Amino acid sequence: MSQTTAAAGGVTAAAPIGARLDRLPITPLHRRLTAVVGVGLFFDTFENNLSGTLGKVLQSGFGFGATSLKLVLASVFVGQFIGSLTLGRIADRFGRRRAFLINLALYSVFSLLGAFSPNAAWLIATRFLAGVGIGAEQALSDCYLADVLPAGKRGRFIAWAYTLAFCGVPAVGFAALWLVPLTPLGVAGWRWLFVLGALGSAVVWVLRRQLIESPRWLAATGRTAEAERLVARMEAEAADRGLPLRPPARAAHPVAGTSRLRDVLAPGMIRRTLVLWLFCALSVVGYYGFGTLAPQIVAAKGYGIVAGLGFTALSFLGYPVGSALALPVVDRLERRTLIALSASAMVVAGLGFAYADSAALIVGCGFAYTLCSNVFSSVSHVYLSEQYPTAIRATASGAAYSLSKLSAAALPFVLLPVLDAHGAGALFAVIAAAMAVLAVTVLTLGERTTGVPVE
Repeated sequence: MSQTTAAAGGVTAAAPIGARLDRLPITPLHRRLTAVVGVGLFFDTFENNLSGTLGKVLQSGFGFGATSLKLVLASVFVGQFIGSLTLGRIADRFGRRRAFLINLALYSVFSLLGAFSPNAAWLIATRFLAGVGIGAEQALSDCYLADVLPAGKRGRFIAWAYTLAFCGVPAVGFAALWLVPLTPLGVAGWRWLFVLGALGSAVVWVLRRQLIESPRWLAATGRTAEAERLVARMEAEAADRGLPLRPPARAAHPVAGTSRLRDVLAPGMIRRTLVLWLFCALSVVGYYGFGTLAPQIVAAKGYGIVAGLGFTALSFLGYPVGSALALPVVDRLERRTLIALSASAMVVAGLGFAYADSAALIVGCGFAYTLCSNVFSSVSHVYLSEQYPTAIRATASGAAYSLSKLSAAALPFVLLPVLDAHGAGALFAVIAAAMAVLAVTVLTLGERTTGVPVE
């Protein structure tokens, strides 16, 4: 009997679900799942950069004062804080697929309602509720892909999903540059950006109805027969294509049970949990600190709204390029080392952006910053997805991600006053300090996860 035939047959029936998934080669099913998740993440990044990109436009159109602008920028992240906590819990309790459908439905409805905002209060409320929907998108996506992908290819394919995702950042930048000066059908151009996000996510909702449930989650919740059927289907697909299947590694079967939020602070988990909470709180200072405030920084340098949108859109091209550059290295270098190196590069590029005094330097340093930040972000998502066992993965990741959303909500109230009072140099000095603490913490206290089974 050949290795492929034996592996696809009854020889592996007694092996744990996780071990059987980890020994699989990459199949067309893995690629389809990654693509569908990546397209959903596209609208997450579109959403996360929408308010910041339109900040000056909304301030002008609604006559926002400083406080209203901060509330608009913060409201979506406050909603995401709540969404990360609640939908992560739903994903561990009721399934990854069901949580995916809930979060996209909420986002699509309230993003569409945001397009019809008559005043600041309506816009703040709909941005908050859209944030509740999209808040768990990254945590759910990371957990789902960590569940279904084999350990040796996990980093590369999660990075592929985020390469698709981060095309959403320049997409919102160029869409704003195109639509803001226009009034299609008599409707202000910025409102069409909310419509685009809502309609796109509705299409993704339809695609995600075709996702399989996570076999690891099914096994961890005692639904072993369903998990067996899904894994057997994946093994059969590999065998039918003549792909080699090595024998599964010996591993303990996961114990079925329910997840609890307090499990993340249990012995053996508490150190990694505290490291990840600090990591998530600080990472958004560098990541969203630029994406949210870049138009404000350009405006502070004396450029108008349309010119600022152009500079921002060109700078945002670095996001998908950075994710693509992470692909060949994410499974070869230790995750912690790559995180620290990319965080350091963000500091250098950010200080260059702060002191740039010409259009070419602004765009060049902005592009370098977004490129480095998306090497950082892609590796960070892989790293965060690998920290917890299946039974508590979405709950624990959602709790960590919720802190990043809360931190992001605070950014306009912390960083805008620094920018207004002391300029871009001081703003990026604050960002540099946060990224330095993050890099040291991950290098000295973070767990090694590269190539390690997620169980």
